[in-house]
Amino acid sequence: MPELPEVETVRRGVADWVTDRVIDAVEVLHPRAIRRHLPGPDHFAAALSGVTVTGASRRGKYLWLPLDSEDALICHLGMSGQLLVQPADAPDEKHLRIRLRLRGQGHELRFVDQRTFGEMLISPKGAELPAEIAHIGLDPYDAKFDATTAAKAMRARDTEVKRALLDQTLISGVGNIYADEALWRSRLHWSRPTRRLTMKRALELIGHVRDVFDDALRAGGTSFDALYVNVNGESGYFDRSLAAYGREGQACSRCGTAIVREQFMNRSSFGCPRCQRKRSL
Repeated sequence: MPELPEVETVRRGVADWVTDRVIDAVEVLHPRAIRRHLPGPDHFAAALSGVTVTGASRRGKYLWLPLDSEDALICHLGMSGQLLVQPADAPDEKHLRIRLRLRGQGHELRFVDQRTFGEMLISPKGAELPAEIAHIGLDPYDAKFDATTAAKAMRARDTEVKRALLDQTLISGVGNIYADEALWRSRLHWSRPTRRLTMKRALELIGHVRDVFDDALRAGGTSFDALYVNVNGESGYFDRSLAAYGREGQACSRCGTAIVREQFMNRSSFGCPRCQRKRSL
């Protein structure tokens, strides 16, 4: 699933193409893509036609386009969603779900989603912050994010440190890939109890979350799945720089010990058994 760096890469690309552009027409090609817009496809299209996009915003893994109607068009990429800017005469993608025709320059914003877990949704009066995502925690790029507050909240939870990192109400935007990378940089095992973290260690971990986000953004995101691309259809390539995630059996770049994969919830967690001991301090 795309995490913060991938979604931010897409947001930046979308902002360049759609800001101050009028949506001339909307076509919904698969109803599941707007499953939470209960009035249906015709209403969805009518509500967006003729409005101007005033920017592109993000919180965690959610994107939204503020509109001059004061509404917002929310987009969540799900497991495989893509927002692509294409010439209007470009062939339709196999899994094209929604088409937004933009006035002038002959381009379209297309929502493509093979696995159909992603969606678009209109948020009434949600241009500044959609009510549907207001409960999501701030991420490290939000101007209001405070690392000390986040560290205190993390230490107050009675859980494992990786579960805390994946809790979108604490710090949004972190998924399995970047949680493993931040934990490796912090030399923490995923099962370390949050209550055993000192304030210093918690702040260090949050700092590493920001660092790994920064590195991934510079590279254009992570491309384990060929489905992840930016708005121009180019894959990210931060996977070449990962230290832990997906590197089972390969040597830890810090100590040379083979990276191991452990079962975590319904997914996997990758780490170094020497650098990230379960009882390390």
